[in-house]
Amino acid sequence: MFEAQQPSSEPCDLLRVKQFMPCYEFEGLTPVVDPSAYVHPTAVLIGDVIVEAGVYIGPNASLRGDYGRLILQRGSNLQDGCIMHGYCDMDTVVEPDGHIGHGAILHGCVIKRNALVGMNAVVMDGAVIGEDSMVAAMSFVKAGFQGTAKQMLMGQPAKMVREVTEQDLHWKGLNTLEYQVLAQRSAKTMQPVTPLTQQEVNRPRLKGVTEVQPKAQQTQAG
Repeated sequence: MFEAQQPSSEPCDLLRVKQFMPCYEFEGLTPVVDPSAYVHPTAVLIGDVIVEAGVYIGPNASLRGDYGRLILQRGSNLQDGCIMHGYCDMDTVVEPDGHIGHGAILHGCVIKRNALVGMNAVVMDGAVIGEDSMVAAMSFVKAGFQGTAKQMLMGQPAKMVREVTEQDLHWKGLNTLEYQVLAQRSAKTMQPVTPLTQQEVNRPRLKGVTEVQPKAQQTQAG
């Protein structure tokens, strides 16, 4: 399978970002953010939140650790508008290289190493998404679901429809690598600006670090 690049251990210059990062202590517990992680200034971290090295947290993500502990492990990403929350004595965990698509909700669940949760999917309390597995966009994973490795899960409620292939994992790995590098790019170059009033001549286009393309629609993994 594709091995996602290990994030650099060198801290990015996050001073200006951290000045605006909305982090809140709750009942004596303060969020922990590794210096090499990137947290967008519109994301909110409350209480018992642990963010490890090389993690990317996108705009408007909400990590509300006012009951259970929330953990984003090394090299994982939590994209725009995602929500993490959980009951007391129940950790919500995204293991290394986990990939959480735009608008997904994780509540008291565990996303195992190198697994993917697609856009606007919901994973409920006590559920476990197995290593190298994928949850399709818009799917609903019921409370207590116990997944195994390399499952493609779809539906409401989500069920296994096939095994994840090496091609799937290669595609997933490229996407996760993009977000690991995006954490570094964002820390180095993102800053508030006043918008231009008109487009420049020959305005350049942004590029990623891989040649990853959108996945075929039939998987809907997102």
